[in-house]
Amino acid sequence: MPVTLEGSCHCGTVRFTVESSTPVPYQLCVCSICRKVGGAGGSINLGAHSETLIITQGKEHIGVYKAVMDRDTPGEHIATSERNFCTKCSSMLWLYDETWPELLHPFASAIDPPELEAPDELVVVKTNSKPNYVRLPEGKKKVFEDYPSDSIESWHQKHNKYVE
Repeated sequence: MPVTLEGSCHCGTVRFTVESSTPVPYQLCVCSICRKVGGAGGSINLGAHSETLIITQGKEHIGVYKAVMDRDTPGEHIATSERNFCTKCSSMLWLYDETWPELLHPFASAIDPPELEAPDELVVVKTNSKPNYVRLPEGKKKVFEDYPSDSIESWHQKHNKYVE
């Protein structure tokens, strides 16, 4: 059975549950979007089944941000992904992209129970947009300039962490 994740924003206005087969917070993204909307060094997204999302409180306080891609260049455009956040405290809650309608990516920082399992090794992605002042966490890690070939699901399967 997938794991039920319970999440909330910092102020407690928005609360939700979602089922996840990929609940290990192993991948830290340090791209400009994750650093600016997630704060500090970046953000960690989990995988979840979008059809299981239940907003238990505060639906009217959820805002959506669609990131500007390639900002200030001739190729500037709006991302298809939607970052959902609390409009009262600005906590990031989850990312959804209609390109993959079956998936939802809760921000690990929004998950309350259960206690998430710490990975043996962190995977750091998108260092090609990381400024020098951003320090990577200590400990065992693999670092990628862009995205690795493994998806969140395939990483969990390879490490025997996928929950059916």
